Amino acid sequence: MLSVIPKVEQLSRNVIRILGCNPGPMTLQGTNTYLVGSGKRRFLVDTGNPGVQEYVTNLKQELDRLNVSLEGVILTHWHADHVGGIADIEDKILQGSRVPLYKFALSSDEAAPNGSPYTFVQDQQILKAEGATLQVVHTPGHTPDHIALHLLESNALFSGDCILGEGTAVFEDLYTYMNSLKRILGIGPQVVYPGHGKVVSDPTEKIKFYIDHRNERESQIMSFLREKHPSPVTSKEIVEKLYSDVPSHLHRAAEFNINNHLRKLLKEGKVSHDVDTWVLSKL
Repeated sequence: MLSVIPKVEQLSRNVIRILGCNPGPMTLQGTNTYLVGSGKRRFLVDTGNPGVQEYVTNLKQELDRLNVSLEGVILTHWHADHVGGIADIEDKILQGSRVPLYKFALSSDEAAPNGSPYTFVQDQQILKAEGATLQVVHTPGHTPDHIALHLLESNALFSGDCILGEGTAVFEDLYTYMNSLKRILGIGPQVVYPGHGKVVSDPTEKIKFYIDHRNERESQIMSFLREKHPSPVTSKEIVEKLYSDVPSHLHRAAEFNINNHLRKLLKEGKVSHDVDTWVLSKL
């Protein structure tokens, strides 16, 4: 059962969460977007899905209530539930005007879904508004362009989809994702404001759980490969062994995760790959 998240909530003196009003299996209660700063011009972190009028209304009402405007919009990554609301914000809140759309580049000619240009940021770059100094932290894994934002005033971290408030995150590349988790662990934030789910008030414990969970699964995969060595095995065979207690209709999703683990092990030189089979590189 997911936690109940208010549609608008003041989380600290310079952070207000505005729920994207787009609940679903992958978005949980909805995408968390954040107004950050304490002055007349503030950053908005992420924008939710396109065409969600309730979200646009709530965001506009909060801006009007505070009598503030947007300094810029910062996108944690390219997924539609984070960048999709750009057009609605430009049309209905900015009324056709524009503010910078800050994002880490996937490609040099990348633009927002509505064609608006991005202002590309670099790792460690500082973005400032009154009451908010945000340092960009490139955290690939969930997607190659994923960033987190370190709010220096309060040692808080906007984690996008790298760390969720509930459950575990999905990823495109486990090798880089694990490195990103370790990097965040090194930062040592006091609180994490995730892209989905409730505020994480125990970040160190949460990140260690994420790392331990993936290490445990990797250990199980390696044990199975040792058991079968020198015979090569398919990812499907690994799933059938490790997910024997999981309904078969969920095995496809499980195989996606297993293949992510195997690709990480391949990068580390621990396994070899031939077409659709895998074998230990050495015992």
